[in-house]
Amino acid sequence: MSKFTAAAIQMRSGVDPKKNAETFEALVREAAGKGATYVQSPEMTGAMVRDAEARQAAFTTQDKDLMAATAARLARELGIFIHVGSTAIVREDGKLANRALLLSPQGRIVATYDKIHMFDVDLDNGESWRESSAYEPGTQAVVADLPFAKLGFGICYDVRFPQLFRAEALAGANVITAPAAFTRQTGEAHWHVLQRARAIENGAFMISAAQGGRHEDGRETFGHSIIVDPWGKVLAEADHDEPGVIVAEIDTALSAAARGKIPNLKNAREFSVGSVTAGEGEPLRGAAS
Repeated sequence: MSKFTAAAIQMRSGVDPKKNAETFEALVREAAGKGATYVQSPEMTGAMVRDAEARQAAFTTQDKDLMAATAARLARELGIFIHVGSTAIVREDGKLANRALLLSPQGRIVATYDKIHMFDVDLDNGESWRESSAYEPGTQAVVADLPFAKLGFGICYDVRFPQLFRAEALAGANVITAPAAFTRQTGEAHWHVLQRARAIENGAFMISAAQGGRHEDGRETFGHSIIVDPWGKVLAEADHDEPGVIVAEIDTALSAAARGKIPNLKNAREFSVGSVTAGEGEPLRGAAS
């Protein structure tokens, strides 16, 4: 089976996990009502909490997590795969992971992925983030074998690291993902080109559910959840930052077709990088004499 209906749900998660779980449930039900058998939510679906003390109160271990339990119940009831784009999970060592969860139609967690690349940046207008101060980075890429696709995982900032998705594509992924809470500043500049580039260069579908709007903890995210085909065509997009659902029909045979036309995964070659220093006083080509 190569065809399925995919949905990305756009949210504006607040600081209260219970309210977020209720919104998540309503949107998942809407997506399933539109025929989706795979539903993805954004990064930090469970709660968007910037304050360190509040994070300690809001988050717990995976076995006690409200979002994980809600997703399991809905997946089982609706008979669909649910991909919680990520939620904060307390690890066995007490540190926090920014973790994606994939739930089967039986309600079982069949795959998890901890975000590898931490969003430690200093942007214009004084906007600064240090994700590594709150979360422990993951160390392993993940590809899940679904009945209708091979699914590669990423989360938000991971999308800027093409080597992650290339490794997943080489491992067989024909659908790759980067559910996100992109800042408005970076989203306006880079969101669309990054999503389309990862799809094109890997000959894979790209599905990225997003957070959108101004959140209770003060941050502002870009929205624009998106589904892109392996040729770079946008199949569905939320052209706003409001909560909602987008849906697209996916045929993974198109991934094989794209890779057949441009077999860059096969054509890649090993190479080394040399470093040279131009001699002092050496004339530059085109310089006036």
